[in-house]
Amino acid sequence: MTTTTVAVAPLTIQDAEVLVSAARRAAEAAGVTVSVTVLDAGGHLLAFRRDDRAVLISGETSTRKAYTALQLDSATRELVDAVQPGGLFHTLPTALDRPLLFIAGGVPVRRDGRLIGAIGVGGGAPDQDHDFAVAAVETLV
Repeated sequence: MTTTTVAVAPLTIQDAEVLVSAARRAAEAAGVTVSVTVLDAGGHLLAFRRDDRAVLISGETSTRKAYTALQLDSATRELVDAVQPGGLFHTLPTALDRPLLFIAGGVPVRRDGRLIGAIGVGGGAPDQDHDFAVAAVETLV
């Protein structure tokens, strides 16, 4: 039996800049100021940008959203119910050294179906942040 491994290109700094720019354009078009964080597959920071008028906490929330999306390989919007009382991940937000954030705005980034990183957007309403992150991921070819 022969097994073939196909290499998938990692998320690059150029990819990260494309993601940040696309998310910011989507937010600007909606009249929202945001912070955007892009992490590689190992959870390392590749890019971060906070609009100068964005609320300060948006920098922290964008990073935690990206980290959560990466660690659980899921959009944070899809995980909100899982941390409610009785939910599958109810105790997870407080169980780890590095805190997760279960608010919409974090989205995994995949290439050829493989997880290569994540983007997090903070500063708008949660559904807006999710839409800005998705718009960014859709621009990445």
